[in-house]
Amino acid sequence: MPTVLRIGAFRFYFYSHEPNEPPHIHVDRGEATIKIWLDVVEVSRSRGFRAREINDILAMVEDHRSRLLEAWHEYFG
Repeated sequence: MPTVLRIGAFRFYFYSHEPNEPPHIHVDRGEATIKIWLDVVEVSRSRGFRAREINDILAMVEDHRSRLLEAWHEYFG
């Protein structure tokens, strides 16, 4: 599970066994987790985050989208 970015208590990463899915990022904080598509930034699924937190995470992903996509394509080719 390569970690791409850390912002505060949030860890942004992807699983190395998901190369056949569109580019996406997983974000965890404690027990809460969310999966976000990167081509068009939107939530795939979420567990444990409140709506306000999800909006904040989406904003962080938007701010770092280029870096996250670059890491995805670098890793998966």
